[in-house]
Amino acid sequence: QVQLVESGGGSVQPGGSLRLSCAASGDTLNSYTIGWFRQAPGKEREGVTCISLSDGSTVYASSGKGRFTISRDVKSTVYLQMNSLKPEDTAVYYCAAQITAGDRSNRYNYGYWGQGTQVTVSS
Repeated sequence: QVQLVESGGGSVQPGGSLRLSCAASGDTLNSYTIGWFRQAPGKEREGVTCISLSDGSTVYASSGKGRFTISRDVKSTVYLQMNSLKPEDTAVYYCAAQITAGDRSNRYNYGYWGQGTQVTVSS
């Protein structure tokens, strides 16, 4: 069982930055990949990026490449640093733990979803 709690969302102007946190707790955390997903109103939930807690390997969706950075600390908190934010980045951002082997960008391979945190990019 894994518990995930997101924080750090808010409102920012285009071009600004935010850092989201995903605090993970539970058993055998190092065996999990933690992913960040986002869902805008009326749209499907989409993968943003993910990181393996065991080896630190990462995968990025094209939407965030070059602007977003995922990282982890020794306490299994996963961070999403978002720079050069655009209005189209506005969404609820969720973190989740991968529970099914396979494509790490596929949301259907994830469970133990956090409650989400709102990110709004607007002038």
